[in-house]
Amino acid sequence: MDASGQFRGKRVTVMGLGLLGRGVGDAKYLATCGAEVIVTDLKTPRELESSVAQLKPFANVTCVLGEHRLEDFRNRDLVLKAAGVPLDSIYIEEAKKHDIPVRMSADLFSEISGIPVIGVTGTRGKSTVAHMLYAIVKEAGKPVLLGGNVRGVSTLALLQEVTPEHTAVLELDSWQLQGFGEANMSPHIAVFTTFYPDHLNYYSASRAAGKDAMGVYLADKANIFLYQDEEDTLILGKQAAPTIIEKYGDIIEAKTLVVDGLKLPDTWTLRVLGVHNRYNAALALAAARASGIADDVSRRALESFAGVPGRLELLREANGVKIYNDTTSTTPEATMAALAALDPARTVLIAGGADKGLDMNTLLAKLGEVKRVILLAGTGTSRVLEWLPNASVYDSLQAAVAEAVSTTTAGDTILFSPAFASFGMFQNEFDRGDQFTAIVQAL
Repeated sequence: MDASGQFRGKRVTVMGLGLLGRGVGDAKYLATCGAEVIVTDLKTPRELESSVAQLKPFANVTCVLGEHRLEDFRNRDLVLKAAGVPLDSIYIEEAKKHDIPVRMSADLFSEISGIPVIGVTGTRGKSTVAHMLYAIVKEAGKPVLLGGNVRGVSTLALLQEVTPEHTAVLELDSWQLQGFGEANMSPHIAVFTTFYPDHLNYYSASRAAGKDAMGVYLADKANIFLYQDEEDTLILGKQAAPTIIEKYGDIIEAKTLVVDGLKLPDTWTLRVLGVHNRYNAALALAAARASGIADDVSRRALESFAGVPGRLELLREANGVKIYNDTTSTTPEATMAALAALDPARTVLIAGGADKGLDMNTLLAKLGEVKRVILLAGTGTSRVLEWLPNASVYDSLQAAVAEAVSTTTAGDTILFSPAFASFGMFQNEFDRGDQFTAIVQAL
């Protein structure tokens, strides 16, 4: 699809470059279309060196790094903001004050492409369900694109690949769904996997303003179905359904289906471990059915699905010890799901990191069943350490892995499932997972 005319000659500010490839991809695509682009990020040129290098060939891209300037949010035709921009950003307020459209990559792609969109959200499971659906649609022989909250993928740049026959599968976090809400849009098929406390560090500003932080978090995610009509489909995971129906049941217009993940046919054998992944597969199956895809196609795709990197990913087996990278587990529920898929009594858990203000009590009780707990230093670790008196604490991932290896024997498992955010020791959760993978592969 040639959408370059939408942006040629336009003055666009891209707010948020980052290191995951999405901001870079957006900026490169806009520049290729002939836009005059300002890229602004609070990180310094040195911190963003790898991303900045990719933009150097473009004479129509100006980088303003280490700061945001109000002037870059005036006299523009469009502001494209990244996920996680603060709710009370004075820069976004400045743009809106001057009637400048503020959009995000995923919702802008959905609007311009005009193709059917399957959107997937939820606190846990959204990445896996989105990748499962992508595999199913591919198996069905249909042209399909995967975007949204996917590492290294600029959703906007996917416009270059779009044909009228395509379907898009978009993994959508609460921030990206802010964009859908501001655009009064929802996907044609929406999947809402689970709903747990998360991102309370981000939504704490709402709490300080006297609002319910969890309510604001849910309101952002609810944009995945709020603008659907009776021709659309909403698929709710059984865990999330009661909360959503209680809050929004009276105004949901889409055909609604509640899916119990345990109802995946018993004869279907998955490569991915855990009850939580059978739950994910059941949601993907329901969305595939809503798309008109036959169950035999879905079964082939789901039974061959090998998982998503960083999500209970088996890296290797060394001396009879299996080692799993579960770096994207940034909540206690995620780590508990990983432990439930394994044998806790034979598992050495590496966890810990930056605090997100979540309730850790249930996980702490579960850790009594684990063979050994090793923690990475961080504000979250400091908060729970008094309840884990026998745990080791390291400010080096290499040292943590070394202890884990030294305390395991054949038949044991090493599980890297932090339960906390990555900030402090790592650039992000993907950097954390990459470092763990490199250490393990070098053993």
